[in-house]
Amino acid sequence: MKYTVSPPATIDAEIQLTTSKSVCNRALIIAALCQDKVELKNISDSDDSQILDACLSGEGPLFNIGAAGTAMRFLTAYLAQKPGEWQITGSERMKQRPIGVLVDALRELGADIEYAENEGYPPLNIKGKKLQGGELTLKSNISSQFISAILMIAPTLEGGLTLTLDGDIISRPYIQMTLDLMAYFGVEAVWSDHQITIPEKTYAAEVFDVEIDWSGASYWYEVVAFCKAAKVLLKGAQAVSYQGDADVQSIYKALGVQTTFTEEGALLQNTGYTMAYFEWNLIDQPDLAQTVVTTCAMLNIPFKISGLQTLRIKETDRIAALINELAKYGIAIRESEAGTLEWNGETCEKASDISIATYDDHRMALAFAPTALLHPGISIQEPEVVSKSYPGYWDDMKMVGFDINS
Repeated sequence: MKYTVSPPATIDAEIQLTTSKSVCNRALIIAALCQDKVELKNISDSDDSQILDACLSGEGPLFNIGAAGTAMRFLTAYLAQKPGEWQITGSERMKQRPIGVLVDALRELGADIEYAENEGYPPLNIKGKKLQGGELTLKSNISSQFISAILMIAPTLEGGLTLTLDGDIISRPYIQMTLDLMAYFGVEAVWSDHQITIPEKTYAAEVFDVEIDWSGASYWYEVVAFCKAAKVLLKGAQAVSYQGDADVQSIYKALGVQTTFTEEGALLQNTGYTMAYFEWNLIDQPDLAQTVVTTCAMLNIPFKISGLQTLRIKETDRIAALINELAKYGIAIRESEAGTLEWNGETCEKASDISIATYDDHRMALAFAPTALLHPGISIQEPEVVSKSYPGYWDDMKMVGFDINS
């Protein structure tokens, strides 16, 4: 299946965004670790959060998380400390995504985990039990989800945990998000330089309200950047957020979008400002990469965007996917060095019919659909992939005035 997307003449809309799957998935794990029941309000309707919620609500022993990478990482750590025998599996793509670093770390804490098929990859067989705390060292350049998975179970470890992060820390805001949520549930960690210390303690809270998804908001920043007369109100968005992706506000200020907070939410407006050259390090916001790269390319702004080291092990190889799909517009971007995408204005032969491959990656569909404002009639292949993080995306696009035809 594919959708053909054509733009509206003007845009003046209010959007009720889905809630954050990053915040929600952490809250789901921490709430499951609480002794008393916690009321979680506004659980994200994303595939990842719904799958994780179903797994935590079920009895097992087999958990199939499909393509939900966060669920795979967080459940592995959670089940390692939960008495019982468990197996976690997933989609064929999930079976190609490495998890050895997390498994090795959990084994150092006493976990009993075996690979059911290929060494270093899911599926996993887990015999859950009480784990030992103490000291643990992890490379800082690994996925923050591995680090967060360890941090969230740290209060359950005997004696707590002192975690040392070795090297330059990537995706720092995601680690901070985890620690902030742990603090909400009553466990205060101390993060000093490259060392995080977590006491052995019981989580506790009565209610937690999940906030809106700033990653999802980024696609509306892109829409406003492409349409000079656009106004979009993101209902419920607040200036203070657990999410590092809330920095989309400052990123897009440099790309012509002003954010004004009102009692109703965040109002986005096009300022008409464009830069001659854009340079940014997205090491703390890698999930914004497809949106920002596509925006710069479509606005004809040469750029250098770094900090993209983790993009090759996401739902797809996002660096390769961006290079391939932007080439269809006649835009020849390149990876100048590992984790850095650049464009100096170089062009290539444009496709006669632009049809965007999504590679089973929700963010490819989400980031490329707004380009219809500048290239009416593009098509998006396998558009249903947006359900992973933003199930109502196409309905919102139609409500704004986009013409979506299958």
